[in-house]
Amino acid sequence: MKNFILTTTALTLVASMAFADSHAKTIRMGTEGAYAPYNFINDAGEVDGFERELGDELCVRAELTCEWVTNEWDSIIPNLVSGNYDTIIAGMSITDERDEVIDFTQNYTQPDPSAYLALSMDVDVTGGVIAAQTGTIQASHIASTGATLVEFATPEETVAAVRNGEADAVLADKTFLTPFTEEDASLMLIEQEEMLGGGIGMGLRESDGELKGKFDMAIQSMKDDGSLNALIEKWKIGETF
Repeated sequence: MKNFILTTTALTLVASMAFADSHAKTIRMGTEGAYAPYNFINDAGEVDGFERELGDELCVRAELTCEWVTNEWDSIIPNLVSGNYDTIIAGMSITDERDEVIDFTQNYTQPDPSAYLALSMDVDVTGGVIAAQTGTIQASHIASTGATLVEFATPEETVAAVRNGEADAVLADKTFLTPFTEEDASLMLIEQEEMLGGGIGMGLRESDGELKGKFDMAIQSMKDDGSLNALIEKWKIGETF
């Protein structure tokens, strides 16, 4: 019993020291950097886009010192949990499945329709070959239908799969896919859309309740003063609040 008490005391001391240190440390903002207009790497080699502007403003309002790091999408949640960064701000939709592993702030975008990009308007999205990025809500949706799912590590690869005939269509956020139709007349969005997820939020470790609270308050303040809607309109993300 004595050893147990000593161990408990030591653990409490370590936790207290870590808690105190969390107030002074730099918060690492993890993103993919490959999902314009939400996040991308600009010509200067820096993280840019809607979420870069949003994240910087949230850190100012939460009085936090932040830095940006990039991580490939397929390992973005495991590397948050293991401590490689402190938040995910990467176009990640809030879902029940993800919420079992990590925690989310309130949403900072409305749910964005998922759209199908194809070379023909009469593509069979229920029985054809449909591409999606690995680990996305779109991949989960396709897997639950009669279509054949082909997964790729990056969103750009899903579009390339349609262009080269590997897939009949790609399912992704409409905001992401629309610019491809403006750049390439052979690509088109079919009429059918899917409403998936509960909007996009910041992902955090379940143990970081205080940090979540700070970002929740900052997001709410941007909703209240209209600055979040201004960013959504600037980057053409979707519906405003």
